Amino acid sequence: MPAFSLDPPQSAWCAELRALAAERLRPLAEKGEPGHVNRALVAELGQLGLLERLFTSGAVDLCLMRESLAYACTEAETALALQGLGAHPVHAHGTPAQRDRWLPRVADGTAIAAFALSEPAAGSDAAALELRAEAGASDPVAEPDGGARWRLTGEKCWISNAPEADFYTVFARTTPGAGARGVTAFLVPADRPGLTGTGLDMLSPHPIGALSFDAVPVTADDVLGEVDRGFRVAMGTLNLFRPSVGAFAVGMAQAALDATLAHTAQRDAFGGKLKDLQSVAHQVAEMALRTEAARLMVYAAATAYDEGAADVPKRAAMAKLLATETAQYVVDQAVQLHGARALRRGHLLEHLYREVRAPRIYEGASEVQRGIIAKELYATREAAQ
Repeated sequence: MPAFSLDPPQSAWCAELRALAAERLRPLAEKGEPGHVNRALVAELGQLGLLERLFTSGAVDLCLMRESLAYACTEAETALALQGLGAHPVHAHGTPAQRDRWLPRVADGTAIAAFALSEPAAGSDAAALELRAEAGASDPVAEPDGGARWRLTGEKCWISNAPEADFYTVFARTTPGAGARGVTAFLVPADRPGLTGTGLDMLSPHPIGALSFDAVPVTADDVLGEVDRGFRVAMGTLNLFRPSVGAFAVGMAQAALDATLAHTAQRDAFGGKLKDLQSVAHQVAEMALRTEAARLMVYAAATAYDEGAADVPKRAAMAKLLATETAQYVVDQAVQLHGARALRRGHLLEHLYREVRAPRIYEGASEVQRGIIAKELYATREAAQ
């Protein structure tokens, strides 16, 4: 797909998604309880076949879904994205048994997934994980065949869908002192003994919580990928989902821009319409310019991912950084041009203003993305010398 345009079937699909989000998903979202998993909404995403597409489509389709849903219903977009984020490691690295048990339930919306990477002292610095996976021959959870077994001890924090998820992709340290090279990914069902969680009161419509691991038993059957190679699982997942976070941001920016176009075209001010004021017209033009630039970078990064390009980490970081920072700017300017009405509870822009802030932090804060970009640039330079 050319990075600068969508073909007619893609454009038609995006329009269909916007309509479905407005007509079928938004009413369910409005009935949900803030801070809790909206299982009816997730089930409807499954009924519409959108969750299954998380495992059958590429990065471009993921971005199209997230942008289109975000435009009309941010709650539906987030519910879909969190299912994908939590389950992608199972899809990409799981054993046949793991995949057969969980992916059909994720796809039909009956199992809630979560991606458990961040910790109280290891948010942006994912290589500094402290959740311990401790092994021992005398461990009472030892497998009969003598296979690998561990007990997870420690905490996770800022985990979306926690503590209400049905299973977690958990990243734990299996080799102390090894940095990123000593982390293993585990698939941990929520009913595993010793695993408890508490919700956090966050500026978010979906649940975010902390998890406590008190000698939670896991075995070789729970490993995703290879032992001590879990950091690759995490980064591979983030390289896919970071551009799509950008798509989420672009969807919000476009919704704010369209609302601003409608408002400034009809609002009377100073003997004319707001749009007739050059300062307003130029501001709207700047909002549109930045939104389109972010969109192009998002789809360029997604195309690079689908084509297996070597520079995906850099492109993914650039797309996530530019799009999330752009959406913050566009929504803020939209609020300014609407005036006090945009601050009223229930207004679209009041909703977007609350929603747009978090993406600049999760899946790697903006500062982390800049660090990734710089690292990749210098690595490319050194390789060329």
